[in-house]
Amino acid sequence: MLWAVPLLLVLPLTNTSQVAGASSSFHELSRQAEAARAADKLPEAIRLYRQAVKLRPTWSEGWWWLGSIYYEQDRFSEAQAAFQRFVATSPKAEPAYAFLGLCEYETRQYDAARRHFSQWAMKGSPGTSELIEVAFFHWALLLTQEGKFPEALYLLDNAVKHQGPNPLLVEAMGLAWMEMKNLPEDYPVNEREMVWLVGTASAFASKDNYPRAQEYAERLVSRYGQRPKVHYFRGMLYAFNKQQEGAEQELRRELEISSNWVPAMIQLAIAQSSLRAQLDEAASYAAKAVSLEPNNPLAYYALGVVLMLQGKNQQGAEELERAAKLKPGSARVHFQLANAYRRLGRMKDFDREKALFEALKDKQEVFASAEEKMMGPAESSESTEQPK
Repeated sequence: MLWAVPLLLVLPLTNTSQVAGASSSFHELSRQAEAARAADKLPEAIRLYRQAVKLRPTWSEGWWWLGSIYYEQDRFSEAQAAFQRFVATSPKAEPAYAFLGLCEYETRQYDAARRHFSQWAMKGSPGTSELIEVAFFHWALLLTQEGKFPEALYLLDNAVKHQGPNPLLVEAMGLAWMEMKNLPEDYPVNEREMVWLVGTASAFASKDNYPRAQEYAERLVSRYGQRPKVHYFRGMLYAFNKQQEGAEQELRRELEISSNWVPAMIQLAIAQSSLRAQLDEAASYAAKAVSLEPNNPLAYYALGVVLMLQGKNQQGAEELERAAKLKPGSARVHFQLANAYRRLGRMKDFDREKALFEALKDKQEVFASAEEKMMGPAESSESTEQPK
């Protein structure tokens, strides 16, 4: 055992020397890599960053810059691998989730891209304005492909409000409104004019330019008026501009073409409730929508509102309770449910729903989906009173 003691005393000295050398080499490589990047010598920067992270695999900053340079050069698979290492090594990895989603979109790993965009949004969607714009746009495309059209439209509507319309946003909006589960690069050429007309009208509506929106909608109807969803789209333009008579007419035309299409039934019921007109028919449409799509919160919401207007407060409350269970984050649902409880004298329940409404109402513009917007304003003309 005596011979082992001096050996153990030597080993730490040898190990320390090796670590010191490696540390010195790492610091020199990282310095050179950053200098090369700053000088826009990107091939050299890549080589140096790769050597540095090989020496220190936990160097998250190196993985970040390596991923960023690869991304700028459209080397998406390599960028994806670097950002994965950044996420694994950094305590503040939130922006990398957006870059991962973008890389996965480009490499057609669409399910993974959706997951990473969602993770990024749940972490507050941090990043530069350019990253936010690009990430939300590509996420909207994937939501459309997935069939989540209201969510896609919400993102695209916000994009137009902040950036103004451009051909990419116009095309994406047209696809989402026509409920085409296609990416911009893979839908039929003969559908492009229709998609462009819908998207252009929608973009003008997003900027509150309803006269121009209706100009394009008129052209759309004159050329494609027998196509499903065309009259529905024009009806929604009227509804967004609070022209409920026009909305009702267009939605009726849509149901002549697509007799069992639930969104048109729901929106017709909501339009009629806003007009306080033909409430029996509105209730019939809303009830049919519920029977066709029993997991659709907007259908229960529409039915609950109509029943309340008919004075059927207990039945209305029950339908609104179902809507709240399916969509607990909706200020509009809690607003109407508070009114229903107040009419029924259930003041403890009224206080709870009023508090939920107050907590949620200011968040609607930030978090509401396009589907939520279709319910009308949180304090809408559908209601007969305000929660007090």
